Amino acid sequence: MNIYVGNLSYNATEDDIRTAFAQFGQVSSVSIITDRETGRSKGFGFVEMPNDNEGKTAIESLNLQRIAGRAVTVNEARPREERSGGGGGRGSRRY
Repeated sequence: MNIYVGNLSYNATEDDIRTAFAQFGQVSSVSIITDRETGRSKGFGFVEMPNDNEGKTAIESLNLQRIAGRAVTVNEARPREERSGGGGGRGSRRY
């Protein structure tokens, strides 16, 4: 199960998140999304838990709880929407 974790403290580490979620079961991966240019956290990330029941329990238990000093939003991640490529804002290019 892929889990979205939002409103993360900019000081939160992947270990902080893994420790919080590991209370509820096996965590296969944790990733904090960072700005490409600065490397600074964007304030959200994702946790992958292989067992859906453990993931649901973690979501219910951790939503609005504090991780690294800040109350976080936790829910099941939605599939990433297709985004159109870069944009000049001039409509679609047709050649």
